Amino acid sequence: MNKKKMIKSTLIFGLFFLALGGWLLHYRIHPLSKGAVYYIPFISGIVGVFILPFLFLSRKTLNLAYILNGFQAILATVIMGHFSIRHFYGTLTLTNIILNTLFADIGIAWAKFAVGKALYDLEYLKSEVDTVSKGRYFRYPNIGWWWVHLAGLTAVYAAGNILWK
Repeated sequence: MNKKKMIKSTLIFGLFFLALGGWLLHYRIHPLSKGAVYYIPFISGIVGVFILPFLFLSRKTLNLAYILNGFQAILATVIMGHFSIRHFYGTLTLTNIILNTLFADIGIAWAKFAVGKALYDLEYLKSEVDTVSKGRYFRYPNIGWWWVHLAGLTAVYAAGNILWK
């Protein structure tokens, strides 16, 4: 096994365990017996734990894995951020924002995204001296593309929340 395959295997295990940890955390907090709304995190967890690691194994399914992984992080950020704002208690301090919200859970989602991005970049790395591509920041697969989608989904979610109360 060469070094690149070893790094890829390690990252896939990391992705699996981050997804498993997030899924078990959600299942403990949101058991299916409490209502149908809890099927969304349950199914998202199944995709993250059992499907994404296998999609990242093949170059043919790498783009699908990268997109699914990224949109899971974006949806987790938007939905858990909204929940945190809606159920915030106490004074507005940095300590309360970090400790009394779902900030840690959102951090887990973005750590999972970072591992997926590393897997994606590792597959398309031509050599160890490759430079970062310039001039196409907002184009797929660059990080700017993800920021645009995070902002867009947040705007659509907020508009839907405001308009359809």
